[in-house]
Formats: sequence, structure tokens, C-alpha cells
Amino acid sequence: MNDRRLQAASNFVKFSPTLLRLRLLPRWVFLSLAANGFLLAVVMVLGLRYFGADTVSPAAASTEPVDASPSPQAELFPTPSETPDIGQRHQLTYEQWKELLAQEASVAAEQQPNRLTILAGDSISLWFPEEFLPSERTWLNQGVSGETSYGLLERLDLFDQTRPETIFVMIGINDLMRGIDELTVLENQRLIVDYLKDVHPQAQIVIQSILPHAAEQATWEGRDRLLALPNSEIQEFNRRLKQVATEEGVYFLDLYPLFADESGRLKMDFSTDGLHLNSQGFYLWSVALKVYGQEVLEPELFLE
Repeated sequence: MNDRRLQAASNFVKFSPTLLRLRLLPRWVFLSLAANGFLLAVVMVLGLRYFGADTVSPAAASTEPVDASPSPQAELFPTPSETPDIGQRHQLTYEQWKELLAQEASVAAEQQPNRLTILAGDSISLWFPEEFLPSERTWLNQGVSGETSYGLLERLDLFDQTRPETIFVMIGINDLMRGIDELTVLENQRLIVDYLKDVHPQAQIVIQSILPHAAEQATWEGRDRLLALPNSEIQEFNRRLKQVATEEGVYFLDLYPLFADESGRLKMDFSTDGLHLNSQGFYLWSVALKVYGQEVLEPELFLE
């Protein structure tokens, strides 16, 4: 993989061709501006152009993986009125969920759609509205509520027979909230990457950072667990996660700055309960995926 593209992927400071003139500025300027919210503003402006203004909602100690398989109620889903509709999935047990995902992956393997892109993760990925996902790709959502890094590692074989162009992975928040050692979670992430590289050697693998939470502002029923996990620890985890991605030669997409306020907490404008995203949060994420895809994963298609 080209070192220059990996560096661009890690920093994520490039934007649309309409903003090419900004690339003439020194790199430190982008880093500084990103730190004070400029990155968020640019992504939101680009989002209005890509999707249309009316789309926005108003309002390891061990090198062995640790088994921390989730219970079906491991995460509290926001109420249907506040979140995208995913039908009856929230009523499934973990095993039923895996069976459903296996069936969906089987269909994708049979049809072999163009530009297949997989979302692998927990409930934050699970709830991603299909209508917000970039339309130039075919998406296969493999998110499960309450998932841990070990649980994801154990079910990666569900989509072995697919031929994805890109695999986006976001996992780890449930591990950290359960007190699983950070080094163990990072090692599980490394094992996930190694597995994906082995089974899908042609795929672009993108590790995404863990998002912040809203701390004292959170209304999620597991608020005490959030408060026991400071956002500063999540930021440090993301820093080490980026290092894992670099060492493994895969992409890293840092979403944390887009969702954080000046104190590093999840902005409640993007959340239903201080942990999960609302429509506006998913919209922001979708714009980030769109921009990242065009500017980092496939820049040759969009440069004049």
C-alpha cells in the first residue's frame, strides 16, 4: 500500500476537490483548524452539497482474545421515534442476530454486487440508516447490538464468501465499558485485521476510531459505566488503535474530532442518549465516509 495514501488516511485532513486550494496551506494549519472545529464545519458543508440540505434532521495484557460475548440486552436501544427504523432486529437474541447476518452475507456472496462495502461493529454501526450510506457503494451491515471485539472476531467468518471492496470496522466501546484491559482489546483488533487481510486480501480495511460519549450529559441507562470510562481514556485508546492500523498497513479513520465538543464529550446534537447516534449523527458519519472514500480510498477518481 502506498505510504503517501496511508499517511493521508491516517491524518484525514484532505477534503473535496472544490477545496483543493486549502491544500496549499501548511499541514500544521489543518491540524490546528481541525482541533478547533474547522474539520466539522467543512464536513457539514460538504454534506449539504453531497446529500442536499433537506436531508439533515432538524432538531492487552494477553495476546489471546478474551471472550466477552454480549448478552442481548448489553446495550439499550434508543426509542424508535428517535432513531432509524431497523424493523424487528432489536427483538432478536444474539444467536438469532448472527443467523440473520449470515443469511444477508450469503445473499451478498451469491450476487457479488459491485463495490460491496461492509460495516462491521456493534449497535452504533447496526443502526446506520441505509438511506444515509453513500449510494455509489453497495452496503452490507454486519453490526450487532452489544458486540465486543472478541465477539466480532469470532463471527468474521459469516462473510468469508463475500468479495468486499472495503471493510469499515468500529469496535471496542463495549469492551472498555466492561473493564476489559485496553491492551487485550487492541490485540483483538489486531487479530481482526489479520483475519480480514488473510481472507479478503484485495479489500481496503478501514479501522475507525471509537466515538466519544456525553459523560454527565448522558441519559443512557448505563450512564455509570460511561462515567467510569473517561473520554480521555477513549482518546488514548484511539491513539494506540491508530498505531495498530499503521503497523498492520491498513487505513485509519479518526471520527472522534467530528463528534466531540471542546471538552472532548459527544455533542448531544448528534446523540439520542449520550452514547448512540441520532439521525443527525449518522448523517455526519455518512458525510465523513463519503469524503474519506473519495479523498483517501479512491482519490485518483476525483482529482482533476
